[in-house]
Amino acid sequence: MKLYVLNGPNLNLLGVREPDIYGKQTYGELVRRIEAHAKELGVEVECRQTNHEGVLVDWIHEAYEKKIDGIVINPAAYTHTSIALLDALKATGTPTIEVHISDVDAREPFRRMSYLRPACRMCIAGHGLDGYLEAMDLLVLPQIGERVCK
Repeated sequence: MKLYVLNGPNLNLLGVREPDIYGKQTYGELVRRIEAHAKELGVEVECRQTNHEGVLVDWIHEAYEKKIDGIVINPAAYTHTSIALLDALKATGTPTIEVHISDVDAREPFRRMSYLRPACRMCIAGHGLDGYLEAMDLLVLPQIGERVCK
């Protein structure tokens, strides 16, 4: 089994950008945690980050073409603006879980709208970096995913 973990704009600045909201751990630390968790689960994982919407669309297409088993995506600001990402996820049908480090529903009103959520099995928000690991569990461990994602 192989997963993609895709991260959108400004997540490369973890640890620097608003640490009171996003924490003090760096993007490199996040990647190390994800890779260690993948090893525990016995799956392959590829972590990617970009500040460009079209690159995220291309990676979603690539996941489909390479028959990647699931996507964990933190689209960051594109959550609230990108119909292109929604269309890519709907078109490819790769099982996807949306993740946000902060509780987007408790922040500014504009952050409460997710264009991607209808194409995702679920959204994990406000669990910090652990949300990524929880999303991986939901994609990898069928008994968890079936119970939570219905």
